[in-house]
Amino acid sequence: MDDTLVDDYLRRIGARRPERADLDGLRHLQERHVLSVPFENLGYHLDEQIHMDERVLDKIVRQHRGGGCYEVNPAFSFLLEALGYRVEILPGRVFRPGGVYGPALCHLALKVELDGVDWLVDVGFGRNSRHPLLLDSREVQQDPDGAYQLHDAPGGGVDIHLNGKPLYRLDDRPTRLDDFAPTLWWWRTSPESPFLQDVFCSLRTEDGRITLKGNQLSFAAGRERSSEELADDAAVLAAYKTHFGFSLDRLPSPPQTAGATAGVQTG
Repeated sequence: MDDTLVDDYLRRIGARRPERADLDGLRHLQERHVLSVPFENLGYHLDEQIHMDERVLDKIVRQHRGGGCYEVNPAFSFLLEALGYRVEILPGRVFRPGGVYGPALCHLALKVELDGVDWLVDVGFGRNSRHPLLLDSREVQQDPDGAYQLHDAPGGGVDIHLNGKPLYRLDDRPTRLDDFAPTLWWWRTSPESPFLQDVFCSLRTEDGRITLKGNQLSFAAGRERSSEELADDAAVLAAYKTHFGFSLDRLPSPPQTAGATAGVQTG
């Protein structure tokens, strides 16, 4: 990334450029990313290509879109590396209803090393922390979005819990973006893929979340909850612009299979 694209990215997320690659800068960048870039699967229903390399920056930075973990976490890693951070890719398994973990490499998170200390950075899960988490700590780590705790996983790796409930399991051995190509194909093509079972766009706010699933627009702020059914296609397109900051020239296609987004946590 050149300096112009770095500046564009920082403007996109409303972040200041850190004076140095330190923890304060990382916390600021992650929080601004979480509050600016939606967790969404619209590309899967718009017949768009899903890019994990630097081509994803056009979608995130110039189109003001979001994406899943395979898109927004690599994009964020490119920004962090351009700002002087040391970043590695960690693969994970998402916890699913029924008490089982999904296939390997179905989640992608980041490890950032600062002064010999490793931090978990994740902006692409839907219920990821707003601030970096100490990878070596097994104590509860308070975050604006809840109480996170990491546990040693049986057989190796680490389990990430939020408010006592499991989110996903990470392998602590770094991998490459190319290694996710087979599972990206599965997400894009399998009838069992949660990303094909619903159409959603969700953005964290300072005190809650805004989510659009199909034509159902929901708001959460503290303990307050409200929702409305949008009247027509024009209203849905307007909601993407008003609440998420981007325009679409057409609506995503309906899901291939009706059902809940098992394993894709957006709330």
